[in-house]
Amino acid sequence: MDDTRFSRANGLYIASALAIALASSPAFAEEGPGGEIVVSGKGLEATPGTPAYSSIEIDRDAIVSSASGRIEDVLTSVAGFQQFRRSDSRSSNPSAQGVTLRALGGNATSRALVLLDGVPMVDPFFGYVPLTALAPDGLAAIRVTRGGGSGPFGAGALSGTIELESAGPDTLGLVSAQVLGSQRGETEASASIAPRLGEGFVVVSGRWDRGKGFWTTPSAQRAPASVRARYESWSTAVRAVAPLSDTVELQSRISVYRDDRVLRFRGADTSTEGEDASLRLVGRGDWQFDALAYFQSRNFSNVVVSATSFRPTLDQFDTPAQGVGGKFELRPPVGEGHVLRLGVDWRRLSGTMNENALNATTGVVTARRRAGGVNTDLGFYAENDLTLGPVVLTGGLRADRTVIADGYFEVRNGAGVLSSRSDYATQSDWTVTWRGGALLHATEAVTLRAAAYSGLRQPTLNELYRPFTVFPVTTQANAALRNERQKGFEAGIDLAPAKGVRISVTGFDNRIENAIANVTIGTNLRQRRNVSEIRARGIEGSAHAEIGILRFDGSLAWTDAEVRNGAGSDLTGKRPAQTPRIAASGTLALVPAAGWQIAATLRHVGLQYEDDLQRDSLPAATTLDLFAQVPLMAGASLILRGENLFDEEIVTRNSGGTIDLGNPRTLWAGVRFTM
Repeated sequence: MDDTRFSRANGLYIASALAIALASSPAFAEEGPGGEIVVSGKGLEATPGTPAYSSIEIDRDAIVSSASGRIEDVLTSVAGFQQFRRSDSRSSNPSAQGVTLRALGGNATSRALVLLDGVPMVDPFFGYVPLTALAPDGLAAIRVTRGGGSGPFGAGALSGTIELESAGPDTLGLVSAQVLGSQRGETEASASIAPRLGEGFVVVSGRWDRGKGFWTTPSAQRAPASVRARYESWSTAVRAVAPLSDTVELQSRISVYRDDRVLRFRGADTSTEGEDASLRLVGRGDWQFDALAYFQSRNFSNVVVSATSFRPTLDQFDTPAQGVGGKFELRPPVGEGHVLRLGVDWRRLSGTMNENALNATTGVVTARRRAGGVNTDLGFYAENDLTLGPVVLTGGLRADRTVIADGYFEVRNGAGVLSSRSDYATQSDWTVTWRGGALLHATEAVTLRAAAYSGLRQPTLNELYRPFTVFPVTTQANAALRNERQKGFEAGIDLAPAKGVRISVTGFDNRIENAIANVTIGTNLRQRRNVSEIRARGIEGSAHAEIGILRFDGSLAWTDAEVRNGAGSDLTGKRPAQTPRIAASGTLALVPAAGWQIAATLRHVGLQYEDDLQRDSLPAATTLDLFAQVPLMAGASLILRGENLFDEEIVTRNSGGTIDLGNPRTLWAGVRFTM
């Protein structure tokens, strides 16, 4: 199928509006035994075996107190989390916003599964995460589970799963708002209203960020065409939760967003936009269930400007993509001590790239290129948790039917006459993955755990069919890419030596077979290829302590990652591109009274290499951030934030000495209001 229109999900929009009507009508709510129905807006509870896998939970206070106010900054507090590049969502190309864990990176596609209220959030075409559409203000909690997965939408959870949970009225209050400005005149504004309607509730939220940005080009390398990384993004969402009975609730969400950025040179404009909608039924009776359906419509555009002529050479003017999917999970009553999960999920991802190659001197179109295809994944899974006193055993199997179909790449000349067209054969496969783990609650203060797992990821439409250029390097697509496979194991210990103190240490050994990487094949020329294996072994630790008015949260990840591609390959033994050996984060917070908070976050990321052959390096960087909240009156608080207070030079790209820089020192001040 060739999806060429940025269509709207009318059916699910209507269904979502229906859910809002349900939420406002108590006639649809059946009273429970206590005469009151309580809706949570959440999915089913985590199973007893969930802690067998290395995980970290980020609470609401930590989510809303990051120095940048951005979701990627919040997630960076989990050492081992990384995007492909060090840039945040104000100054990076959105297509590089793939996220991963445990140094299992090497390309810009997400190898971690990101879920918002159970819905996969990666872009249907590129596989990146639309970070600006995920406002931290609207979240109640985040759980990051590292290691492969085989549960719902498990195809894609190679390095782990990041679960984002939306906040409801109890967390947000009836009305909340925040407005801040920086020393560069940049602004950040967000607001939400969360009324209870009948037995349910509705949350309407929005956010708007804009600014002239900072210089990503060092002063010594600037040209007359160099510009600041100007940005503007907005997003809005409506979420409704309504009870259908005392044990069943209907959840719906619609969201719209747009993000515009300028990267490095005047005219190098990049934009993304999206419309998402989902419906979810959650049953908490004896036969528990979670049924979900979603639709995503996304688009991307990008203009590439030459670093020598400073004129456009490529106009990627339209990349419409659609994602459709759903799941059904059933938890039947199978007896005390057992939690059985039976489920099926399905995803269909389609998209089309449209771009024009331009003469750098005249601006005349020299070639018109189109490419696209359809990826589908049908998965069946079963998991069971068994509790035997202090021991919890968990295990699961997953079978995926993956299909890569309707792929093509077409080139026409400037006049629109067909020059060439390649139509690619359908690829299909059945893959079985598994995971299992064990917990031993040795004492109230000591828990031992161990787990092993396998995983799967399809190549994205972008990797299969879309070439790209980050001047002067061109990376070719590859329609013959195979599915990535992951295998790994880990063991760890969780300690609670005193009240309010938690310490966790995990050792792991993970590898990705048929790993997709950008492989150098010539001067300034790369191609996406499957390499034999990326292997990552390491240790990760986390600590949390609350002692009086002090609070500390820290994490550390040391990873020895290397590519293995045969004895004759130049890649063998080298670290995957953009992958640090060490990453650490620590936050010390002071909470002297209710509503007050003063926090300092120190982060370090080790040396990384720009490319697969380790020719260009990105030096290690250490940054200090500050956050302060001071109550004023009537629900209002003063907010002060400081990013990169030492003004550390953060190199985010290095191509033969031509570099880009990350966020410099940035100071914010504003007001937060909650009622």
